[in-house]
Parts: sequence; C-alpha cells; structure tokens
Amino acid sequence: MLGKDCQVSKNKIVIKEKPEGLQSILHWQERTIRNTLLILGALVARTGYGAVPLPGGCQIGERKYDLHVMLLQRLGAEVWEDKGMLYAKAANGLRGNEIILPIRSTGATENAIICGSLAEGITRVWNPHIRPEIIDLISCLNKMGANIRVFGQEHIEIRGSKGLRGTSHNVIPDNMEAITWVVAAVITDGDLEILDFPYKHLEVPLIFLRESGAEFYKGENSLIVRGGRCYPVEISTGPFPGINSDMQPLFAIFGACANGESRIIDLRFPGRYDYVKELSKMGLNYEINGNMLKILGGNPLKGETVKAVDLRAGAALFLAGLVASGDTNILDAWQIERGYNDFIRKVNTVGGSIYSE
Repeated sequence: MLGKDCQVSKNKIVIKEKPEGLQSILHWQERTIRNTLLILGALVARTGYGAVPLPGGCQIGERKYDLHVMLLQRLGAEVWEDKGMLYAKAANGLRGNEIILPIRSTGATENAIICGSLAEGITRVWNPHIRPEIIDLISCLNKMGANIRVFGQEHIEIRGSKGLRGTSHNVIPDNMEAITWVVAAVITDGDLEILDFPYKHLEVPLIFLRESGAEFYKGENSLIVRGGRCYPVEISTGPFPGINSDMQPLFAIFGACANGESRIIDLRFPGRYDYVKELSKMGLNYEINGNMLKILGGNPLKGETVKAVDLRAGAALFLAGLVASGDTNILDAWQIERGYNDFIRKVNTVGGSIYSE
C-alpha cells in the first residue's frame, strides 16, 4: 500500500522498496490500529507529507494522540484532521527542535525518534519513556545510519540524517508474551521452560510474582517455572522498569487464583478495568473504588462465553479459561492473536486445549 514489498517467512521479514517509490497516503480499510500514528510520522519525515486513518488500537481508557500532534508541530509540520483521516505536511522538511513530553509515553517517544532521525539538525526528546523496546528501536535505527544517543531517563538526542539505509536486525524477545507464560504456568501449577526469556527486562514484575508464590529460576538461556501457589498481590503500574499497564490484567488473574484480597492501581490508564466485567461472568468477585481494583480471590471460575475487549483483556480471559471448569468461549479472539505469535500452536504444545473457529 505504501510502496514497500514485504516477504514474511517463519523467522524473518524482508522489506524492500518498490521501483515506483514510497506512497504518502495509507488507504486502510481494515480495523483501526494505533500504529497509524507512527506511520504518519515516518511518512512526513521521509516525504514531507502523510495521510493515515485516525488511530484506533485497544480501548483502554483515554488515549488521545495530542502528544503526536504536538511533536510533529514542534518539528515544523502542519497537522490536521479531515473525514476520518489525519494529515501532516512539512513542505520544507522537518526541523530539529526540543520536545518535552509531559508524560512518559512509549508511542510518542518512538514517533519523536523516527521523525528526528530524518529531521534537519538536532532533536532532543525530554522525559522520554526509556524501556527495552525503545532501546531496541534506537539500536536498529543507528545501524541504518541514524545518530541517536540516550542520556538515561532525562533525554534522547537525535542528530538528523539525510537518509537511512537497509540493515539486518534481530528484534528483542517480547516481554509481554514472556510474562504471560509465567503467569499461565504458575496458576495451573505447571512446569514450563521459556526459552530466550528477557529476564533483565522483567526484573520488577518477577520480584512481585516470586514474593506472591511463583516458583522459578534462571536457566542458561531461559526461565524455568515450577508452578507455585498464588498469594494475593498489591501492585501499581508505572514506567519501566516497573509493572507495565499491559501487565495488570495478568496480575488480576493471578490474584483471582489466590485466597484473599488483591489490589491493583493503574497509574497510566486510570480505570482500565473493563475486562473484569467479562471475568465476573466466569465467577470473579471484584470491587472498583475510584482507581483501585480489588480482586476477591479464591472463588472457583467456571467456563462461560466472554468477549475480549482489548488485547491484554483477551489474554486475561485466556488465562482464566485455563483454570476455569468447563469450556470458555472467547469472542473477538483476534484481539489475542494479534499480540501473541503462533498463539494456538504454542498453547496446545504445552498441554492446553484451544482452537479457533
């Protein structure tokens, strides 16, 4: 659609530009995606103009895109909306500038890095969200000819390049998939070895899980989970290296399998608890007081027809289905499969029973 040819094999994606060159307008009729914001940034940085459908993604509370508009404007672009599309134009190219993020946003940090890599001059991103995926993106871009330096959590400095070149890059393991398998093994009292486990990226969540009854140890290049017993948890989400907002639905299931009261506060997306309404159909007892979710654990769950309202909500429902009696039918299960590679085969390989209709 944008003038790129993508060849996808089992363990590799090869991207080449077509002879006709890059297109500046993304015509996308499928379900809405959040990443259109990053596509817009890349298009205007590369061609001086871009148009994409308004962003979608998981509906997990108030997810504005004003930070993305702000950073594009700071770099000299004009940004506007029209008939369901978001447009950006920088007739003379983007120009480096100081970008101050009021909150540590992963997407806005990524967009600023992408745009700054092709902007003229120096761009500094203050208060960035420094997390493993950001460092991996920077590593890839630097291989492609970008000049990016990270000054801890304070700021990122990007010296604009006239162009980027192709490269070969190994993407880091997905820490969200990794932590999902850990929780799955513990709540089912399973015995599981997770290869290529990103231990350094998950030190804080693993501390909470170990202190809450999970039993595991590091292998040579893996994490070996020996089940354990779930105890109540008390967590609040926060920037890396803390517990990511995406992880809290998984901790909610962990708490549901414990005898006692667990408490969760989501500081990034307050009120991101719509999934518990679906879990309540399976027998979950809970209370919401302001921005605190209380899970009253120990009540056996039963299979039911439920709906995945977003990606991690779907993952939570899957975990609940593993420990529930009877069959669990998850509607809109595409939400899960878009975030977990080869999901069904992996579940069935390690002893689960799951299929898609």
